[in-house]
Amino acid sequence: MEQSKRKFPSRVGKKLRTQFGAGILVIVPIIITILILVWLFGYIDNIAQPVAEALLGRTIPGLGFALTVVLIYLTGVVATSVIGKRLVRYIESLLARVPLFRYLYTSIKQIMVSFTTSSETKFLQVVLVEFPKKGMRVLGFVTSESRVESGEKLLTVFIPTSPNPTSGYLEIVRENDIIRTNISIDDALKMVLSAGKVSLKEVTDRLGAEN
Repeated sequence: MEQSKRKFPSRVGKKLRTQFGAGILVIVPIIITILILVWLFGYIDNIAQPVAEALLGRTIPGLGFALTVVLIYLTGVVATSVIGKRLVRYIESLLARVPLFRYLYTSIKQIMVSFTTSSETKFLQVVLVEFPKKGMRVLGFVTSESRVESGEKLLTVFIPTSPNPTSGYLEIVRENDIIRTNISIDDALKMVLSAGKVSLKEVTDRLGAEN
């Protein structure tokens, strides 16, 4: 009886920690997104309101929000049209001449494209990589494969950080040093975004087979 009483606070505490951690994983990205959008709305509003006041003699509540939504939509419309695609490529080619911007923009865009589209830059496969030290394994996304003169296959693997998969590490590893899996990109991303709360049985099975 006494033992069950001692276990009860422990179970409650563990449940509370789990629920609190899950709550953080949900609410923090939402808050960050909201803060970025509020800043963007406010920035555009600070530009638009003086113009509205000069033209109409008064400010318009919510003008920044409305203009931001319209701007995003129109950008999407233009970017998906034939002429728009050419215009975007032309603008990107101009911006690519700016040294610092070139590396930041192209890197971020390639990562975002890899997560959201089925283009040639999409991740090829989910693998398990030994990282950050021997004996430890992490999920990695194969971005390309190549062979050296000896015939050995090398893989370029992107290792995402959790819970933000848009940043991470890039490793070039030998094929013998990775474990290939049948895990889908979406399922692997769910595991990364949830900080492991959404676990994948195949991962544990493959690691168990190693031992």
